[in-house]
Amino acid sequence: MDEYVCQPACGPIDAVVRVPGSKSITNRALVTAALADGHSLLTNVLLAADTRLMIDALRSLGIAVTVDSVGPHLEITGCGGHLPLSEAKLFCGNAGTVMRFGAAMVATGHGLFELDGVQRMRERPIAHLVDALRSLGAGLEYLDREGYPPIRVHASGLRGGEIVLEAPPSSQFVSALMLAAPCAANDVLIEVAGPVPSAPYLSLTAEVMDRFGVGVIEQRDAEGVRFIIAAPQRYSGCTFAVEPDASNATYFLAAAAVAGGRVVLEGLGERSIQGDARFVDVLERMGCSIVREPDRLTVSRPDTGKALRGIDLDLNDMPDTVQTLAVVALFADGPTTIRNVANLRLKETDRIVALATELAKLGATVEQRSDGLTIHPPATLTAAVLDTYDDHRMAMSMALAGLGCAGCVIRDPGCCGKTFPDFFEQWDRLTDPSS
Repeated sequence: MDEYVCQPACGPIDAVVRVPGSKSITNRALVTAALADGHSLLTNVLLAADTRLMIDALRSLGIAVTVDSVGPHLEITGCGGHLPLSEAKLFCGNAGTVMRFGAAMVATGHGLFELDGVQRMRERPIAHLVDALRSLGAGLEYLDREGYPPIRVHASGLRGGEIVLEAPPSSQFVSALMLAAPCAANDVLIEVAGPVPSAPYLSLTAEVMDRFGVGVIEQRDAEGVRFIIAAPQRYSGCTFAVEPDASNATYFLAAAAVAGGRVVLEGLGERSIQGDARFVDVLERMGCSIVREPDRLTVSRPDTGKALRGIDLDLNDMPDTVQTLAVVALFADGPTTIRNVANLRLKETDRIVALATELAKLGATVEQRSDGLTIHPPATLTAAVLDTYDDHRMAMSMALAGLGCAGCVIRDPGCCGKTFPDFFEQWDRLTDPSS
């Protein structure tokens, strides 16, 4: 569909929700399973645009991946650390994990590999990763603009050694190196100086690696963090259950904050390995009640006559939740300031500019900064036609605005196919459980 006409909540919500598997975990597990010895079964995987791009990339490298949409699950026959093919072209679309993990993965092989994507991917920097792979012995060249895809990898294996990354703009650069490191000829030390956006994703990467039999030594101090991965060693194939996607769950959890009532999220709780599961802490600060269980989270706001509180916080560890919070802020009493998320300008779109533009349509006053924004909510929201910028998180977050403002229309809702193809079908059940 070209447009989605939002249906506002007629009263408090009472819903139990389960969202699809995590994109971040699925794509990490695909890489480790592909490099592993033996057979792996990944259950509750996400089947969406980004993960299908990763599956296609692995198949382009000669790795067998069987998809079963019932479940859903994937079966992968690992290559034992030796990529079957010596030449391939990988199309990465606008999936950062596919471009970055793929570049490091092919560098472990032997041969000539090219990686490219859509125009927006060609605007997303990759120099930190390219320089790091060069220092490990890989040959890489830029095929167009220096510092950006497309790239060509002249692979002859990784020799190992020490890498120093100075304030990388994405944690995915570090995760890519971690995932490839066990295939190096010698141990790999990755030293990250300064802050890392989305730092919890590094622990998630280490957790996935551990599940496939490779341990990571993590050391932290005032200067930064370092990861030590012994090499050479092999991942071991296994059965791995993927958690529901914590980032995509935030829209449903936030629905209780916007419309009042209660939303129960099944399958994700205190035991989650995803940093974005802590978004409930943000909603709690704004005035919601939270119940945390090992595999369930409940958000409720029974008193809809009492406004949410505006807050001021650093979301560097959870940048994928910024759009969710920015829309919830429209319903708060007082301004909300979001800090230290400059990397949002390098995502599927410049999310700071996109948010400022769309929130202004709804009547908010938005102050932009290089690393964040402040949202001053209007006394009354204005219905608007909202653009999504081919960004799945813009589309899903704007659905929250429509929950509390009649007459909103979202353009190009299909961009949710990147990580959540049936998002709007599930969303409709919040306001109409019979749908």
